[in-house]
Amino acid sequence: MKRPVKSWSGRSGLSKVDLYTRVTAYMLLWAAVLVLGLLLLIRPIRHEAPLLLVVVAPLLDLANGVLCHRLLRRAMDAYLRPGTVLPPREVLPAAGAAAATTGAVLLAATATDLAELLPGMLAAALVPFLAGHCLLHRLRFVALHQLLLAGVLLLLAPLTGLSPGRSLAAVVTVVFLTGWLAVTVRLSLWVLGVVFELREARDVQARLAVAEERLRFGRDLHDILGRNLSVIALKSELAVQLARRERPEAVDQMIEVQRIARESQREVRDVVRGYREADLRVELEGARGVLDAAGIDCAVDSPGPALDLPAEVRAALGWVVRETTTNVLRHGDARRCAIAVREEGGAVLLTVENDGARTRNGTEGETVTETGTGGGAGTGTGAGVGVGTGTGTGTGTGAGPDADAGAGTGLVGLRERLAAVGGTLDAGPGADGTFLVTARIPVARAEVRR
Repeated sequence: MKRPVKSWSGRSGLSKVDLYTRVTAYMLLWAAVLVLGLLLLIRPIRHEAPLLLVVVAPLLDLANGVLCHRLLRRAMDAYLRPGTVLPPREVLPAAGAAAATTGAVLLAATATDLAELLPGMLAAALVPFLAGHCLLHRLRFVALHQLLLAGVLLLLAPLTGLSPGRSLAAVVTVVFLTGWLAVTVRLSLWVLGVVFELREARDVQARLAVAEERLRFGRDLHDILGRNLSVIALKSELAVQLARRERPEAVDQMIEVQRIARESQREVRDVVRGYREADLRVELEGARGVLDAAGIDCAVDSPGPALDLPAEVRAALGWVVRETTTNVLRHGDARRCAIAVREEGGAVLLTVENDGARTRNGTEGETVTETGTGGGAGTGTGAGVGVGTGTGTGTGTGAGPDADAGAGTGLVGLRERLAAVGGTLDAGPGADGTFLVTARIPVARAEVRR
C-alpha cells in the first residue's frame, strides 16, 4: 500500500529541504535531457545525418535520462548514508547509456556542421550521468575522472572535423559545464547532509534530556522516600511493641505514621510535577525531629536562623541534610549525630558526623545483629536503633554510611546535585570511630543574617 503524498504545507522543514534539493537535482538532469533531445531534432541533423542516427539518437537520450535518474536517486541516498557503496550493477547501465549518447552526438556532429553546438550537446549528454557519479566518490577521485574525461574528449573531438583550437575550446567548455554541475549537486547534498545531522543531534539532545529527567525523578524519589519510609518503619514497629503491652502511646505513634505517609504522598506529587525543592532550614529542623524520635541525640549548629545563600545552594545543602539523615537512620548504630553549617574560606561548609559506624575484622558494610536489654520495649530496623524502654532486638547493617549507594542514588546523587552548583562532597571515617560527611559549596557572598 502506497503512502499518501504529502502536500508542501503538510511537510516538516527538514522534509521541505530534502524535497527541494532532490527535485532541483532531478530538474538539472532532465533539463539536460530535454535540451539534447531538442538539439538532436534540429533541421541540419534531420536532413543531413543518417536516418538510423536520427531515430536512435533521441531514444538513446531518453534512455540516458531514465537510467541516470535512477542512478542519481540511489547516489543521493548513498551520499546521505555514509559508508553505503553502490554495486557496479547500479552504475554500469547508466554509464553505458551516457557513453552511447555521447557517441551518437559525436556521430551527428561528424555528419553535419555543428561546430557551434557541439560543446553544449556533449555537456547535455554527459550531465545526467555525472550528476549521480559525482556523489559516489571522494572529491579527488571526481576531479581525476574529470581530467580523464577531458583527455578522452580531446582525442575524439578532432574526429568531428574541428580544428585543434576549436576542439580544445569545446573540451574546455564541456569540462567547465560538467564540473560546475558536479560542484552544485555535491554542495547541495552536503548542505542536506548537514541538516540531517543537525536534526539527529537535536533528537539526541531530546533523548538525553528525557534520560536526565528520569535520573532526576529517580534520585528525588530515593531522597524523599528513603528517610520517610525509615521513620514509618521505625514508628510502626514501636507502635506494635507498645500495642502488645496495651500502652496508649501506640495510638500517638500510629498518628505520626499517618502524618508522615500523607506528607510523603504530597512530596511525591510535587516531584512528579517537578516543583519540589529541599530547603535547608526545613531540613535541619526535620533532621533534628526525626533523629530525636529515633532515640539519636542530634545537635544542629547553624549561624542564626538562616544563611544568606542563593536558593540553589540552600536547596543542594537541604538535600545533603535529608540524605545523610536517612543514612544515619538506616545504617550503623548511631547514638549521637552532629550537624553544623558554617562559612569557611569563601565557601559554605556543611558537616554531618555520627557515631555507630562499626566495623568487624576491619571491614565496613558487614551485617551486624545485636541484642540489647533496657527498661521497656523498643525495636529498630535498618540501624539497630532501639526506641523506648524495655527489652528489644535490633538488626541492621553495620558501619557503612551509605551501604546501598550502589543500588540507589545515595551519595552519588548528592555529588551530582552539588556538582551542579560547583560543590563537592567528601565522606569517610572521622575521629573516634565516627563517620563524617562534608559538603562544600563556594559562594561569592555568604553572610549570616543578624
